[in-house]
Amino acid sequence: MQSHAKVVIVGGGMMGVGLAYHLAEEGWKDVLLIEKGELTSGSTWHAAGQCPSFISNYNMAKIHHYSNTLYPRLEEITGQPAGWHGCGGIRLATTQEEVDWFRHVAGFSANVGFHMEVIGPERIKELNPWLETDGILAGAYTNMDGHVDPSSACNAMAAGARQMGATIIRRTRVTDIQVLPSGEFDVVTDQGTVRAEHVVNAAGCYAREVGKWVGVETPITNMEHQYLVTEPLAEFAGSDFELPVMRDPATAGYYRQEQKAGLVGIYEHYGSREAWAGRGGFPEWDSENELFEGDIDRIAPWLEKALERMPIFANAGIKRIINGAIPHTPDGNPLVGPAPGLRNFWQCCGSAIGIAQGAGTGKYLAQWMVHGDAEINMHCVDPRRFGAYATPDYTRAKSFDDYENMFETPLPGREVHAGRPSRVTPLYAPLKSKGAVYTEVYGWERPKYFAPDGFEEKLQYRRNNVFDIVAEECRAVRERVGVMDLSSFAKFDVSGPGAEALLDRLTANRLPRKQGGITLTHVLSENGRIEGEWTITRLGDDRFYVLSGAGTERMARDQLSLAAGADVEISNVTDRYGMLVVAGPKSRDVLAPLTDADLSNAGFRWLSGQEIEIAGIPVRALRVNYVGELGWELHAPMADLARLYDAIWASGTDHGIADFGVQAVNSLRMEKGYRGYAAELTNEITLIEADCQRFYAPDKGDFIGRAATEKVHQEGIVTKLVYGEVAATDCDIYGGEAVMQGDRVVGVCTSGGYGHATGKSLAFAYVSPEITEGLEVVVLGERRAFTLHDAPVWDPDNARQKA
Repeated sequence: MQSHAKVVIVGGGMMGVGLAYHLAEEGWKDVLLIEKGELTSGSTWHAAGQCPSFISNYNMAKIHHYSNTLYPRLEEITGQPAGWHGCGGIRLATTQEEVDWFRHVAGFSANVGFHMEVIGPERIKELNPWLETDGILAGAYTNMDGHVDPSSACNAMAAGARQMGATIIRRTRVTDIQVLPSGEFDVVTDQGTVRAEHVVNAAGCYAREVGKWVGVETPITNMEHQYLVTEPLAEFAGSDFELPVMRDPATAGYYRQEQKAGLVGIYEHYGSREAWAGRGGFPEWDSENELFEGDIDRIAPWLEKALERMPIFANAGIKRIINGAIPHTPDGNPLVGPAPGLRNFWQCCGSAIGIAQGAGTGKYLAQWMVHGDAEINMHCVDPRRFGAYATPDYTRAKSFDDYENMFETPLPGREVHAGRPSRVTPLYAPLKSKGAVYTEVYGWERPKYFAPDGFEEKLQYRRNNVFDIVAEECRAVRERVGVMDLSSFAKFDVSGPGAEALLDRLTANRLPRKQGGITLTHVLSENGRIEGEWTITRLGDDRFYVLSGAGTERMARDQLSLAAGADVEISNVTDRYGMLVVAGPKSRDVLAPLTDADLSNAGFRWLSGQEIEIAGIPVRALRVNYVGELGWELHAPMADLARLYDAIWASGTDHGIADFGVQAVNSLRMEKGYRGYAAELTNEITLIEADCQRFYAPDKGDFIGRAATEKVHQEGIVTKLVYGEVAATDCDIYGGEAVMQGDRVVGVCTSGGYGHATGKSLAFAYVSPEITEGLEVVVLGERRAFTLHDAPVWDPDNARQKA
């Protein structure tokens, strides 16, 4: 076996082989894939092989679509058959909310590139004449997808990878991975050791154990999943077409034609099982092509419903039951990207539908590894979206929920309560007693809105019964004063003689020069793409307070620590400090009686921070907020947060103080035109394209991404961010909706919401640079006028923040 390789991929299933193929295609030929058994012998070989185009996440849809365009061409490209069945798929809807979801996905299908129609029961019956359509309102029909033979497709990609120069060795087990002082890796196998610049964990059901070798926790639970194949059916024997793959929430699964037989797969809503639960959810190292004993009783309640939908299946005997292990992550998306805490150690695992995602994840991870960025937004699959809070117990609870609700309609506002609460502040229980309805981000519980006793949200894509509650919270902030526990921000103390140089090199904007100065700045890749947004406050000559969004805590920590030298001390103080937002025209009146600090404009200017006391509590007070009003972020010791809140509430009673949550924050930030990280600001986009030129300082010293940013600034952009008003009636923009000019798709919405203070439905979108007018957006199947604005619709001059 060779002694050196640029990349070693551990694992020869669909995910690992898909990456090897695309790394070679991108030009990295020195790729070594090591598989302990035969290719596909883990989870790939026994998978049912469905390849749906329909998926709710816009960027995951891009991953699926690429797979569905490659698999039909694999035989032509590689000379190896891939077993592609381009029969299309239909997902069934039995409620109006599901129909609206279909319309939402159809709205971004054209942007992604796949064809989708929302069809009625008669058309469904034409495509599947044996389906009982009672109770079905509509179907989401995607005719560019289907299913594939997993082993054939995987081996076809393996052949293609070899043809392009990659090396694949089988029957060789990796037994350890060692991180060397040079940053390289020694990949130890039972056939010798390979030194590698990059290592990829594509170990499927073994991924958790492989990650542990290098100190990386991989949040995956291996679940048992069953599907059955019937005896051949006379109806199919006499048919000259293949049925679309049917996906049916009522049956918690899928059913389709398998040659001349039927195939039914079930994701049971309860009673699901972890694979190898008796040994910690991990298979024996010599496990190969392993299946578990079928358990028809466990899936019987949903199987019966499937047979009612497809009566011809009920008349056929069961030929075999396949019960195999499939990995699930806490949020159902795979882990694709850099592993936390290490340079050049990558994850490519955790896919519950790895056949559909194998080629697409391989393509975009290969781009990331070779070029430094992928062409799509990778935030939804980045392994660093999970942190230390994702303990084995948390991961298991969430993964069980993900498995059992695979066919749940992801309606806006739906909360997954499994594994919660994980990270809470001292205000969690007190605010809950006041009606706080919580949502979760990076393990943190954050107030979503405050509801009266007995309130139950009606989940739907259209404006619902939360609309008026959020409106009142917004009015409180705009007209009086609001308070919110937003402790979930990632927080870092960066200090030492090299702190200023480190932060200057990592970020695009100028650092604050004076003590107390605050700057908003961005972390860029070498290609000038946006990898983070930070607020930096200078607390002293060599002391800085760095804030980032909650979901980027692990990413920001790595960006800081992996670049720091011995002359910089980095402390993650996220759990040490809580944070209250106090904002609104009466906020100064509320805080002034609680402190000896001068809160006037002369004493405490906008975009500055001071270490002061409020109600006798030491606080890092920052005059900045995300809602566009006079106000402060008050960063206090977590142990003192409840006492600080009580003092502020008591002082604010005479001023009409009110609690508010993150749904109100979204409304308020849309009125101010504030961009969101992972929505408007992503690894696809440069500062120039994001209309963030003011945060790029060309006259400062060198910083990562400077040359690429200058090039874009000089040569022009291929897309641009716009902001505007949608002529909406009862539904606002969620993100992913197509922007139209006549019959042309010219852009995509990234986020939106209703501005309660202005009475406007607002949205951000990326469009072609020459576009200025005549725009419409597709909202739940209807085209709505999209009028662009050059400035925020609320307080464009920032007069209220400077008040």
